[in-house]
Amino acid sequence: MLDGLGIEQAHIVGLSMGGYATLHFGIRHPERALSLVVAGAGYGSGTADREAYVRDIEATAERFKRDGMAVMADIYTRGPTRVQFIDKDPLGWEEFRNQFAAQSALGHALTLEGVQLTRPTIFELEAGMSSLTVPTLIVVGDEDEPCLEPALFMKRRIHSSGFMVLPRTGHTLNLEEADAFNAVVDDFLATV
Repeated sequence: MLDGLGIEQAHIVGLSMGGYATLHFGIRHPERALSLVVAGAGYGSGTADREAYVRDIEATAERFKRDGMAVMADIYTRGPTRVQFIDKDPLGWEEFRNQFAAQSALGHALTLEGVQLTRPTIFELEAGMSSLTVPTLIVVGDEDEPCLEPALFMKRRIHSSGFMVLPRTGHTLNLEEADAFNAVVDDFLATV
């Protein structure tokens, strides 16, 4: 996309799967990144839980195919790392849920099977992270349990990184705490 737009370098920001993509971009193309913001990345990286993670992703993909978005939106958007959003902002969460419900069930199933099941864990990217010198900000919600350990691992391996934990916040941190998230990112970009 950068090539198509004629942009040589950019600040790259990603959340969740986008956080993974941002990390991969920085490792593979550090000369193209002015900075990286890796937020809420790491789900599925817990080595002890990898088999359970695979079973869960396979079952969830099958449910998207079988039950469709109307059913799955209510289940998926009420998960343990998203209930914080419901508690903080029920109307904002409802908008999030409705937008999620309008998406493709098959698209979600294929993304789970083709991306989440096949990607390396954060821990498997250690060599690339250890050589990364691009200024990097790692952001995670303190109630996004599956992403906490991977976030700390990234902080310890990327020597050019900063680390921010948003309190009482789950996986949808950019929506739950939009002002705080945007302020942290803005401050980081201004510093870079």
